[in-house]
Amino acid sequence: MKIITHEAKVKRPTKSQYYVDIASAVAMRSTCLRRRFGAVIVKNDQIISTGYNGAPRQTTNCIDLGYCIRQEKNIPAGQNYELCRAVHAEMNAIIHASRLDMAGADLYLVGIEVATGELVSQVIPCLLCKRVIINAGISRVVLPDGPGVFKYIDVDDWTIEERFSHRLTEQPDEG
Repeated sequence: MKIITHEAKVKRPTKSQYYVDIASAVAMRSTCLRRRFGAVIVKNDQIISTGYNGAPRQTTNCIDLGYCIRQEKNIPAGQNYELCRAVHAEMNAIIHASRLDMAGADLYLVGIEVATGELVSQVIPCLLCKRVIINAGISRVVLPDGPGVFKYIDVDDWTIEERFSHRLTEQPDEG
C-alpha cells in the first residue's frame, strides 16, 4: 500500500492559467487561416460562455474557401476588419451569453498564430470588441503576457478612454 503525503505537492495552475488554457482550447475551433482566437467569459468561477473567431453561421469560412482575402492582400493585423469574414472570439462569446450573467464577469482572451502555433504577442481586443465588452458589462479582460504571466485590464479604463477620445474629436465652437 502506498501512502500519499502532503510533502509530494501537486502543482495546480492558477485560475488565470486555467481559464487561459481553456480559451486556448476554444481557439482551436477557429476557422481563420491566420490567427486563432478563443474567449472565455467567467463569473464567480463559473464559465458563462465561450467563443472563437470564425465566419457567421451558415456562411462559408476561410478554411473551406482555402484562402484569406486579408492574407492575399498582405493586410496587416488590426487593419481593414471589414474585409475579414470572421466574427471575433470576444463577440461570439458575448452573443451566446445573457447580459445579466456577464455583468461583473471576466473575459479571458487568447490568440494563436496559425503558422507557428505561438501565442499572439501583445494581444488586445479591437476597438469594436472593446465597445461590445463595455456594453456587455464585463469588468475585466485577462490576457496572457508571457509564460505564466497575465495582463489584467479593468474595462472601466476603456470607458474613460472612450470619453476622453470623444473630447479629442470635438470641434470648438467658432460662432
